[in-house]
Amino acid sequence: MSAPWQRPIPPQGLDHLIPGTLMEALGIRILGVEGDTLSGTLPVDRRTRQPFGLLHGGASVALAETLGSLAAWLACPEGCVPAGLEINASHLRAVSEGTVTGHARPVRLGRRHQVWTVEIMDEAGRAVCTCRLTVAIQPQRD
Repeated sequence: MSAPWQRPIPPQGLDHLIPGTLMEALGIRILGVEGDTLSGTLPVDRRTRQPFGLLHGGASVALAETLGSLAAWLACPEGCVPAGLEINASHLRAVSEGTVTGHARPVRLGRRHQVWTVEIMDEAGRAVCTCRLTVAIQPQRD
């Protein structure tokens, strides 16, 4: 699929969107855009582990929702915003430390709905979680 981006991507990236959000609380960072893929990272630390010392599934889903929603926003026309309809996740491998990296790629980019897959990998490049996010494209409200 060719690059789907309809909005300009600032030269400084998208990290200006992080302050005061869940992204800041969890330590999510946006790596950038390459081709049709938006990528970002999540640390596996005290903020993102469950009580048994492993990456919390909800933290993986938060990373996936963040990447998929930002990608959907970049891929929708000015004056529109994405609103999440559904997300599902398959947790494939436990991680207890380091950083995981997610890659959001479009499956379908319709006028009213978009579907994105987000693959989350550990530092060794092994699949940790795979997610599918469906968003509605709606007119932006003031």
